[in-house]
Amino acid sequence: MDDMQTIAIPGTGNFQFSAVKLENLGATEYTLVTIAIDISSSVDPFADELLKSLKSIVESCKKSPRAENLMVRLITFNQEIQEIHGFKLLNQINVNDYKDLNPLGLTALYDATYSAIGAMTTYAKNLTEQEFGVNGAIFIVTDGMDNRSVMKPHHIAEKLKEGIAEEYIESHISCLVGLKDPSLHWNDDIIKYLNKFKEEADLTEFLDVGDATPKKLAKLANWVSSSISSQSQALGTGGPSQQLTF
Repeated sequence: MDDMQTIAIPGTGNFQFSAVKLENLGATEYTLVTIAIDISSSVDPFADELLKSLKSIVESCKKSPRAENLMVRLITFNQEIQEIHGFKLLNQINVNDYKDLNPLGLTALYDATYSAIGAMTTYAKNLTEQEFGVNGAIFIVTDGMDNRSVMKPHHIAEKLKEGIAEEYIESHISCLVGLKDPSLHWNDDIIKYLNKFKEEADLTEFLDVGDATPKKLAKLANWVSSSISSQSQALGTGGPSQQLTF
C-alpha cells in the first residue's frame, strides 16, 4: 500500500517490517501493538479457536477510547516469520482478511520475538525523532519450545535494552503466552522452559493459559485487549500500565 513503508531492523540478522509512513499519521502519540502467533504443526488442534481469539482482540481494540492512538502489527511464525500486516492504524484493518492459520512445520520462537521487539523499538525510534509519544505492547502466543531460530534470548534482551536506554520508547509490556493442546499432558519442563526464556529475554511476563479451550481462548482475548487498552492509557505517565490479572 502507498501509505506503508518497509523498514530494516538494525543489528544481527536480516529482519525487517512494514509500518505506516510517518507523514500519514494524524495523532501525536501511539501505542505500538504486536501480536505474534505460533502456527507450527502442534497448534493445529486449536487453530480455528486461536484465529477467533485473534479477531476478537483486534475488534475489541477498535472499541477502545484510544483506538485512534493504536497501531497493530500481526505476525505468525513456524520455521519462518510471516508478517500478515505491519504497524497499521486500526481503521485500516479488516479482520475478515485474516486467513485460516494452517499450522505446519517447526517453531522459530526466538526469531519471532526478536522481530516483535526489534520492530517496536526501531519504529519507536523513528516516531520519537519526529516528536511523537510512543509506548508498546507485545504478545507472543506459543505452545512450545524453539527449535529453529537464528537469534538467541540475549539478542532479544539487548535489543529491548537499547530501545529503553536510548528513550525511543516510554514504556512497554511484553508477554509470552503459553497454550497447550487440551488432549495432551503439558510437561512441566515446557513451562520451566518458557519461564526461563521470559527471564533471559527480559520480557515482562509469562502467562500460562493452560488448555487452549474455546473458553480459555475467549478469556485470553479479553485479557489481551484490556491490557492493550490499559497500556495505551498509560502513555504520557512515564511508566507502564499495571499488569492485569488473567
